[in-house]
Amino acid sequence: MKRWLAVWVLLALPLLARAECADVLEHQMRPLGKQENVDLCQRYAGHPLLIVNTASHCGFTGQFKGLEALHREYGPRGLRVLGFSSDDFRQEADDETEAAKVCYVNYGVSFDMYAKIHVRGDEAHPLFAELARQSKAPRWNFHKYLVDRDGKVAATFSSMTAPDDAELRAAIEKLL
Repeated sequence: MKRWLAVWVLLALPLLARAECADVLEHQMRPLGKQENVDLCQRYAGHPLLIVNTASHCGFTGQFKGLEALHREYGPRGLRVLGFSSDDFRQEADDETEAAKVCYVNYGVSFDMYAKIHVRGDEAHPLFAELARQSKAPRWNFHKYLVDRDGKVAATFSSMTAPDDAELRAAIEKLL
């Protein structure tokens, strides 16, 4: 009997962990420049998140530097910064290798970046559809969603809000 209980617990643990995952994280995503998918729930469940739609040829592309600074400062305290490449505003490189170079080489991005997806409209990836359902769809590149540990949008910030903005930083501090 004890053996069957132990087997059941071992088999049920992954399912129980999945049951605690927020809807916003119930996705497999491919990192920018890589081939394998990442389980967002497994990687980010229980962490506050800063989710940003990005583009490599945008007037706001310089915000990568500030997002990296947030990642380095708040990452050790639990914040995860996630960038999602998108061409919905026609400012992303056609070639993924070029987009990756802009992020990783030009701006030294070390936070998690994901391959190109749609972030608004009927074709929006379900992750961004859920973020929009909880708040609003991005109106431009570098729209920022601050998501709490339970997967709820706690605040949104427009492209005009720089990563070093005092209000954004205060909102991050509140979640940590």
